[in-house]
Amino acid sequence: MTWNDLREDLADYVKLKYAIGELNFAPGNVFDLGYENHFDGVIITEVIEHVAHPDDFLKQTAKLVKPGGYIITTTPLGNYFLNKLPKFTEFNNPEIFENIQFGPNSDDHIFLLHANETKLLAEMANLELISQEIYINFLTNGHIKTHHLLNVLPKSFVNLFEKLTFKLPETIMLKLHNNIAVLYRKS
Repeated sequence: MTWNDLREDLADYVKLKYAIGELNFAPGNVFDLGYENHFDGVIITEVIEHVAHPDDFLKQTAKLVKPGGYIITTTPLGNYFLNKLPKFTEFNNPEIFENIQFGPNSDDHIFLLHANETKLLAEMANLELISQEIYINFLTNGHIKTHHLLNVLPKSFVNLFEKLTFKLPETIMLKLHNNIAVLYRKS
């Protein structure tokens, strides 16, 4: 397994949490490190919302993966009712966001992908969209001050609420959940 981040100083934090197996550290711009067709899979957590060109980012990521390999992304869900950011597909020229991409915290999200944009991104990157899963609703995430409720509500109630929100019509369900995980495969 190889860990990568633009910020080299995070390697020390990752090493503190390291438990078993072989873990290589490769800080820096992964696209400049010579890993073309190197990995069976790449996991990108909470990154794609920080880039001005998520389509190009996914294309470049696909170059890191062997044919038949997988890319997993997780990102906040753009459909979530508190999201006020634009859809990626609403911009003809996302270059206007290049100067703010890759900032150090969650205040610098550029786009939050909507559930219906993941297939388009797959096509643009010449990847196959295998699946996508919506997860975490406003209660389980503690948004809109519901984190106080998590201290008093029984865990069984919170789990039941989570399950029930997935049984709602899709348009409502997408508004109540705030994360998405997407699995892509390289041909």
